[in-house]
Amino acid sequence: MARGTSALYPRDMSLGGWLQEQLFERRIVLVTGRLDDDAATKAAAALLALDAHADRPIELHLDSPDGVLGAVFVLIDTADTLRSALRILCRGQIGGPAIGVVAAADHCAAAPHARFHLSQPTARFGGTPEAIAAQSRQQQELLWKLYGRLARRTRRPAEEIAEDMRRGRHLDAREALDYGLIDEITAAR
Repeated sequence: MARGTSALYPRDMSLGGWLQEQLFERRIVLVTGRLDDDAATKAAAALLALDAHADRPIELHLDSPDGVLGAVFVLIDTADTLRSALRILCRGQIGGPAIGVVAAADHCAAAPHARFHLSQPTARFGGTPEAIAAQSRQQQELLWKLYGRLARRTRRPAEEIAEDMRRGRHLDAREALDYGLIDEITAAR
């Protein structure tokens, strides 16, 4: 057998491509690492492709400790357009604005050792003082939209969500369940 191949996937396909294909067939989309514009675009495209193919539920596995606020809204807006139910499984660490993706789910579960970090995204602005002020206003508007989404999900006031994010509150899976971020904790084997 050629080096780097196995009987499980064809010789002309990389391991990464084979794994991606296997997950796609099972209607699973992975979002791992920092949720930037590129990762959000790829995940949104996968969600839309799966939704167009069938209306069975789609699973999004989320392990993203941070992200860009605009990228989070790419996934939120995509989730809002899906005909298929979107189920999210949180594993590893979910933090910063990436927590907003949880609010777009029809059902959200977490692995027993998942960790959540409610924290505000950082932003860099550039340009003239007027441009910086406009960018700052736009960032604040998006933040309050994020707080509103999380408030609807958790049934907590948006102001409480904003304060928890300003303080950088940490939650384990049980605390996230009690907070209302998730619907269940997956059972350990």
